[in-house]
Amino acid sequence: MQKIKELGLVQVFTGKGKGKTTASLGLAVRAVGHGFRVHMIQFMKGRGYAGELTTANRLAPYFTISQFGRGCRIGSLIKQGHKKCTGCGECFIKDRGVTSEDFEHAQLGVDEARDYLQEGACDVLILDEIGNILRYNLVTTDQVVELIKNKPKNIELVLTGRGIPAEIVDLADLVTEMTEVKHPFKKGVTSRRGVEY
Repeated sequence: MQKIKELGLVQVFTGKGKGKTTASLGLAVRAVGHGFRVHMIQFMKGRGYAGELTTANRLAPYFTISQFGRGCRIGSLIKQGHKKCTGCGECFIKDRGVTSEDFEHAQLGVDEARDYLQEGACDVLILDEIGNILRYNLVTTDQVVELIKNKPKNIELVLTGRGIPAEIVDLADLVTEMTEVKHPFKKGVTSRRGVEY
């Protein structure tokens, strides 16, 4: 396996538009193509039917994903293609309110991120939806700032999610804001397998 020889930077994909996770996955595929090890920590996601999970299994040990979020009661049927995500909202905090389990998931994810950085266990670490766990106060901005400041110099750190706080934006080397211009959801098109999940 290769090691990043150049300086590892901090990248942020934020904004209200679609494509933050997708952009980080594109970066992951590119890095794996060069022999780098990528680990993605998905916060607020426990739905085992996302296509990137299967991709990561195929690319292991170069690409791995951990999920720290609520599950889906019909997730296995969605994964097999027998059902479609109905948008029921059970897997989203905004629809059910924050629970103690949400706090536990978020803290476990931050602990895992800290471990990966301290051990140098990957070359690229992606903290997917970190903006949302910050928005719901499941972790503090100080905890994320600490991760950034203690990041080894040769690890690329990528953060995604809406509403990334200014303190984190200031520390980042690259910040991209996704802006929605048009979205098919507004025409009644629901999430599609292989495109949105």
